[in-house]
Amino acid sequence: MSDTPLIRIVDDDPELLASQKMLLETLGWEVITYASGVEFLKHDELKRPGCVVLDMRMPGMTGLEVQEELENRGVTHLSIIFLTAHGEVDAAVHAMRHGAADFIQKPAEPHKMLERVAAAVTASVELDVREHEVNRLKSLVGKLSPRENDVARCIARGLRNKEIARELGIEETTVKMHRQNALIKLDARSSAELVRIFTILDYETGDDPGSEAAL
Repeated sequence: MSDTPLIRIVDDDPELLASQKMLLETLGWEVITYASGVEFLKHDELKRPGCVVLDMRMPGMTGLEVQEELENRGVTHLSIIFLTAHGEVDAAVHAMRHGAADFIQKPAEPHKMLERVAAAVTASVELDVREHEVNRLKSLVGKLSPRENDVARCIARGLRNKEIARELGIEETTVKMHRQNALIKLDARSSAELVRIFTILDYETGDDPGSEAAL
């Protein structure tokens, strides 16, 4: 697991940075501020869950450009809340379509800021936990031998031992041996847990749990 959540505020207005930092710290959040998108991308611990309160318009690098760079780097677990001025609704809608969690019009009302940040952090932490679990399961599946892999995928498809033996052209006793080995390597106490593992990986990749791509 990553460290505790971190709130980042990225804005070129020093007064806003100071006031929002003080507001969020009153609820015990760990907060760090950046005066530009470039500074944020260069120095932040991007692996930590949390959220980014990001000004839409900044000199040098706009909020949308920062969002695009995070996407290019594969940073998907950070929730982004855009701070927008009047008349930037179209840009905010564009940001939401590209994965932003929310947007707030300036000047941000304190209670609204606190509510939106809390929701964004919760979503980020949940996604971070899910990503770690998926990576753990992928690591376990990677320990299977090619034949154990074949048998496990057949089990995930709901096939019985006799059906697996017929499909793979091996003896049923061999299927049982590979089945047991797969359960041990996957740290699964039952076939139902094995199916759960492949179902989770299938959901994350969008592949058939019985396909090679799902692994």
